[in-house]
Amino acid sequence: MLTGSLILFVGFAVLLLLGAPLAVALGAAGTTVILTEGLGVMSVPTTAYAGLAKYPLLALPVFVLAGMIFERAGVALRIVNFTAALVGNRRGAQGVVAVLVCMFLGGISGSGPADAAAVAMVMIPGMAKQGYPRAFSASLIAAAGSTAILIPPSIAFIVYSILVPGASVPALFAGGMIPGVLAGLSLLIPVFYFSLREGWGADGEKSTVSAWQSFKEASWGLLAPVIILGGLRSGMFTPTEAAVVAVFYGLFVGVFVYRSLSWRDVYDVLVLSAEISAVVMIIISLAGVFAHAGSTLGAFDAFAKALIGFTSSEGLMLAMIMVMLLIAGMLLDAISIFLIFLPILLPIANAFNWDLVWFGVLMTMNMAIGQFTPPMAVNLMVTSRIAGISIESTIPWVMWFVVAMLLALILVAAVPQLTLWLPQSLGY
Repeated sequence: MLTGSLILFVGFAVLLLLGAPLAVALGAAGTTVILTEGLGVMSVPTTAYAGLAKYPLLALPVFVLAGMIFERAGVALRIVNFTAALVGNRRGAQGVVAVLVCMFLGGISGSGPADAAAVAMVMIPGMAKQGYPRAFSASLIAAAGSTAILIPPSIAFIVYSILVPGASVPALFAGGMIPGVLAGLSLLIPVFYFSLREGWGADGEKSTVSAWQSFKEASWGLLAPVIILGGLRSGMFTPTEAAVVAVFYGLFVGVFVYRSLSWRDVYDVLVLSAEISAVVMIIISLAGVFAHAGSTLGAFDAFAKALIGFTSSEGLMLAMIMVMLLIAGMLLDAISIFLIFLPILLPIANAFNWDLVWFGVLMTMNMAIGQFTPPMAVNLMVTSRIAGISIESTIPWVMWFVVAMLLALILVAAVPQLTLWLPQSLGY
C-alpha cells in the first residue's frame, strides 16, 4: 500500500512539474497505481464513466453556455449604466459600480473570468478618464469578478456538491450568498480609501440618461437572476433545469430584445462553451480514476490521519488548511483544487464535525482569492489584457484587495452562521 501511495502522489506531482495537463497527470497516476497494485484494469474505464454519469453535472456545461450568452448579449453595458445612474457622480463612484455589477453578473453566469472580461471592457476606459490608474481598475474588476463563484449560481458549488454528496446544490447556493456579498463589499474598503486620498472620480461627466430610462434598458438583464434563483426557491425547476432556462432566456434577450446576438454569434458561443465544458469534463472524469485508486489503497485516509496527528487543535488545523488552499489557489483553478484536495480534506472535516456546506464555502472563498492573486490569477490575466498593461504593474494594487477579501474569509470562518443561516432558514 505504501508503494502504491508513493506512486500515486509522487507520480502525480512529477507529471505536473513536467508540464503535463492536469487531466493527464490525474489519469496517468491513477491508472499506474491500479495496474501495479492489481486493483483491476477494468475499473479505469468504468470509474472514468462513473465520474461523469451524475445528473447534477449536467448543469455545469449549460451554466457555462448561459454565462457566455449573457456576456455576448450586451447585458453588462446596460447594467453598468443603470448602476452608475443609481450610485451617482462622486469620488469612488465608478469603483463602487464595478464591484456591484460584477456581483450582479455573478448571479447570472457563475464564472469569474467571464464576468471580469465583460465588466472590464465596459468600465476600464471610463474609469481611466476619471483618474483611476488602469492597473488599479484591472485589479479591482479582477477581484470583484471572483465573487461569481460564491454568488449563486456557482459552477464551483455544482462540482463540490458532486464530490461531496452531503452538501446539496441548493444548500450551497444559499450558503454562498452572504459570504459572496461580504467578499464583494470588502473590496469597497480600498476603493473608498484610495478614491478619497487621490481624488479619483471627482471630475467625471454626469450621466445624461435618467435612472428610470437606464432601468428600463437593463430590466431584461436584471430579471435573469430573479428567474434563476426564484425558480430554484419555488421548486419550479432543479439547478440543471435552471441552467437550461437561463440559456433560453439569454438567447431570447440577446437575439430578439437587444438584437446584439447574430446567429453566427450564437454558433460561436456554442462552439466555445462546448470546448470549455469538454476540458472540465475530461478533468473530472480522470480525477475519478485518481480518487478511486487513492481511496481503494487508503492513501487519502492515511494522509488525513497524518495531518490530524500533527495537531489536535481545530482552529490551527483550519488555519493550516486555509493557508494551503490559498497557496494552491494561486496556482490552480477551483475545480482542479476540489478534485485534488477534497479526498484528503473530507476525512479531516468529518473528524472535526465541520458542516460540509460551510467548509465548501470556505474552500470556494479561498479559490476566489486565488483567481486574482498572481502568478496564475486567471481573472487578472483577462483584465490586464483588456487594460493593456502587464500583470506585474497590478501587484501593488491587487494585494490591497487580497487583504480585504481575506478579512471577509476570516469573518466567515469565525462565524459559521454567516454561511449556514440562510440554508437553514430556507429548509435546505
